[in-house]
Parts: sequence; C-alpha cells; structure tokens
Amino acid sequence: MKKIVLVPLDERPCNHVFPEQLAAIADFTLVKAPIHLLGNKKVPAKVEELWEWLYQEIQDADCVVLSIDMLLYGGIVPSRLHTMNETECRNILNKISKLKELNPSLTVYTFHLIMRCPSYSSSDEEPDYYEDWGRDIFRYGFIKHKQTLNLADDSELKELTEIKQRLPKEYLNDYLDRRKKNTQVNQAAVELVAQGAIDFHIIPQDDAAPYGLTAQDQQLVRSYVQEKEVMLKVYMYPGADEVGNVLITRFINKENEYVPKVYPRYSSVHGPNVIPRYEDRPFGETLKYQIMAAGGILVDSEPEANIVLLINSPGEDMMEASQQNDQIRGYEVFRNITELAEYGEYVTKSLKKHCAVADVAFANGGDLQFIKLLKQKEILFELSGYAGWNTSSNTLGTVIPHSMLTSFYGRNEAHLDFLSLRFVEDAGYCGQIRRKVCDQHLPEMGHTYMKVDGQTGEVAVLVKRELEAFIQKELEYDNHRVLIDFCYMPWSRMFEVGLSVSYSKSVAVSK
Repeated sequence: MKKIVLVPLDERPCNHVFPEQLAAIADFTLVKAPIHLLGNKKVPAKVEELWEWLYQEIQDADCVVLSIDMLLYGGIVPSRLHTMNETECRNILNKISKLKELNPSLTVYTFHLIMRCPSYSSSDEEPDYYEDWGRDIFRYGFIKHKQTLNLADDSELKELTEIKQRLPKEYLNDYLDRRKKNTQVNQAAVELVAQGAIDFHIIPQDDAAPYGLTAQDQQLVRSYVQEKEVMLKVYMYPGADEVGNVLITRFINKENEYVPKVYPRYSSVHGPNVIPRYEDRPFGETLKYQIMAAGGILVDSEPEANIVLLINSPGEDMMEASQQNDQIRGYEVFRNITELAEYGEYVTKSLKKHCAVADVAFANGGDLQFIKLLKQKEILFELSGYAGWNTSSNTLGTVIPHSMLTSFYGRNEAHLDFLSLRFVEDAGYCGQIRRKVCDQHLPEMGHTYMKVDGQTGEVAVLVKRELEAFIQKELEYDNHRVLIDFCYMPWSRMFEVGLSVSYSKSVAVSK
C-alpha cells in the first residue's frame, strides 16, 4: 500500500482532517503530522520536532505533501506574525533538499501562500496593531498599487495622503518588512523546484484581490516562476485551506495513471465570468487550475467526461451566505438552479454517471434553496461530491478531489461519510446555523463571534443540537440517516466548526 506523508497548513479540521478523510476513499495510507506537534492559531507549531518527525516518516514513504508555512513559521497565522530574518527562513527552507537524499524515490509536493492583506481591521489572525490599523494598511497598499498603474483617482490619492499622515510608521514598516521576507521565501521555494528538490509546487493566494500588497507580491513571484521556466511545475491561483486535498489527490491519480475528465455545468451563463469574493480573477480561470492541480483535465461535453460538475454559481456579484434570504435580482433572475437540479437528476439516475456539486453561489456557506431541490430530486446521497464552504477556491479544492477519488474507487463508506459531513458543515453550519446561533443565542450567553467558551463548551453543545435539527429537516429522506458523533469549535470562535459525522451504515452502499 502506498504511503503519503502530510504536513498540513495548520491544525484545523479543514487542513488536518479533510485530507485524511479523502485518502480513506482510496487504498492509500496517509500519515499526518501529530496534532501535539502543531500549534494553536497564533501559537506556532513545534517546528524543530516537526522536522525530526518528517525526516523519520519519509524514509519509507512514496509521497510527501508539505506546507512550507507550517515547516518555516509554524502555521498559517504564525506566518503573518514571525520575526525571523531572510537568512533564517532560507536555512529552514533548504532542509527540504535533504528529503530526496534520505529517499531518492520520494515524490515531493509543496505549497506556500502569498501572504494575505485583509481589507478590514481585526487582530484575530493578524498582528495586534491590525485591530486598529488593518483597514488603513490595506487601503495604503491598494491605492499605492493603483497609483503605480496610473489608475488612482483624485479622491483615492487624497485618501492615501491622509493614511500616510495618521498610520504609525513602525506598524507599517513591520508589516511591509514581513511581507518582503515572505515574498523572498516564496521565490526561494521556486528555486528548489528549478533544482529538482520539489516535484510540484502550488502558490495559493489567500484572500486575493485585483489590487494591493498581495497582488504586487503575487506579480513578483509570478515573474520569478517565469524566469526559472517552471510554469508547468508551479501553479499560482486563489486558495489556501484546500490545497492539501488537491495535492494528495494529484499523487493518487498519478499512481493510478488516471486523468479524470471533468465537465462543468453552470447554473448561470455569467457563472464562469464572475469574480468571486476574496479572489482576483474570473471563476472559470480558477476552475481550470483546480482541476489541473488535482491531476485532471477540463472537457467540453458530458459524453467525454468521467465527472459532471454542477456549478451553482452567482448570476452577477457574489454575496455572503448570510444574505441568502434577501431577494437579490442576480440570484432570482440571472441563474436557473431548477434546471441545474433537473440536469443533476438526469446525470445521476438516467446516465448513471458521477455527478458532483460545487456550491459557489455564495461565499462562506451553501445555498439552502439548492439543497432543498437536490433533496426533492432525491439525489443528495447519489452525488459523488459536494462542497460549499468559505471561498469558491476552498469549495473547488474539496469537491474536485472528492469526486475524482469517488469516480475511481466507487461510492464506499468513506465517501458517504465525507459527503454527509459536507452537507452538515457547508450547508447546515455555514449556510444557516452559524448565523442563527450568533444572532439569537450568543448575546444572551455572553459570548461573541470571535470568542466563545472554548472548544467544547455550551456553544458547541448548542451548535450540535441545532445541526441535528437541520439534518432531520433538510437532509434526511427515505432511509438516509446522518449522525453527528462529535462537535467542537477548533479556534474557540464561530467562523469554523469541527465535526465528526457518519452516514447511516444501515443503507446498502452501491459501487
């Protein structure tokens, strides 16, 4: 049995658990970094011990999937807080070269983020000063970038002058200096690809935008990729927390000599051209990268496809899932989810083909109306994959690997468990229950969105109870049952939830 070693981006379930659940669909062994070596949000991982563990585990491994942010800085959040200099960073990064010395047949896949620059003021995942100055730092970079392109108007230039006058220089300098070092390390990782120490590398853009500090850093790194002539081995596109799923699937597909052919079917003619929230390019361009990165290829028709990907896209601008009960013309008129559901039934029941759903109509949660249609068509549990969480890239990098693995290995128990988890988490929690708990319960409980009573306190108990009611009302039909075995709040806040979910084993599993 082939062995894959994973060093994830951080300790949250989306990074530490999802890849393991997907690998369970296949007959591959996934060994992931022990949770006790990983950090806790702003607390960095035990990096030296993590390297020792890695060197030991890769000696009999076939593939390693590595988060450079974890192995250098101790995780995604510590990558925005560290105080290391460029030399220290490069010395740690160069330890990757030793992996193939220890195991010459090892396939090395890595990923390393372009550091994000949030448009809002919050120190939850950023330096403390971002609580007061985050918005100004973002606008500083945004307008400066437009200024260099001669695109800034007079009001923006006036705003930039005002920001320079009030923004403390020590905070701006600290922020810009860290960005510079991280970009230098981005380029150093590309050098390792050119040298052959890394076989394939993804540079995800976390919370990207067309203009700003992140966009400028992205261009610097892209130019370096072109200079080193490694564009076929280094992909750069929006994403972050889904990349572990993608790279594990890429290796499994490669070992199986399987190139999944994916046909996308949109709910809106405008769908491929919508620029999703927190991203910097039309959805259709990112879709190409996500499919290629996982080892597949995009095709133009259903007959030639292994997988039909139903894409529930916005009709115009993408809104937040928390706004989905509002009457929005772009959603009511400029898309047709009824046709998409009808087509999904035709593909699954008449054609008997693998059919999956990328629920990207909204950011940060699934489309509850579309879930209702899929249930009415009785195809929820006939799907080969579903996702609808966080950014559209997070969703694509989950449902594409899921459906690819299912299309090769069949609809086994691991597949049904993960499919059920996605319905409960993406549609249930992200699409409905998170907002309900925040609006109706948190104030009276004395908690806030960013701070609840620990991982397993009364908020976690309440969330589990609300999700169980959602499951019974919105997901279950005939003999299909979904159970929540455990619920917790990984970072003691409301943004994400940790769930252990299982599909009822009383129903026969079809192959």
